[in-house]
Amino acid sequence: MACDPTIPAKFDIEEARRVLREVFAPWVQDLDLAIVDIESDPPPSAPADWQPGAILRMAFSDRLCRHGGIICGQALMSLADTAMVIAVLAANRGYRPMTTVDQTTHFMRPVAQSDVLADARVVRLGRTMSFGRITLSGSTDNKPVAMVSSAFAML
Repeated sequence: MACDPTIPAKFDIEEARRVLREVFAPWVQDLDLAIVDIESDPPPSAPADWQPGAILRMAFSDRLCRHGGIICGQALMSLADTAMVIAVLAANRGYRPMTTVDQTTHFMRPVAQSDVLADARVVRLGRTMSFGRITLSGSTDNKPVAMVSSAFAML
């Protein structure tokens, strides 16, 4: 892939937005996800345990809610999965096909009437498998909503 001139030399927010528009299924695009940040390289003051990742925001919408205005788990799990794909691409510094092998979600509390932030971090980037963790938080109070762990087969 590095020799393909259509693939950018770096994976930044603009490239992540392009992948989100052109690669993901239309129903994922309907979630109205925004890419807030991409971290491929550690910042100068990064701690020793720094991990590459991405932060995505899912805008609140009544369409994502179940009875009572609570955002449904399926939307939250889709946000987590999508955020982890973008994080793996950031760590890989470019697009690479992959598929979700496992995703475990621990819901901690409901979130209502709030955007949701997904902070996805790559725990291990491998040649055939990659692993990550995602923290979902309500944007109004920044309190955790769910903790997610995931595994991807790199194709």
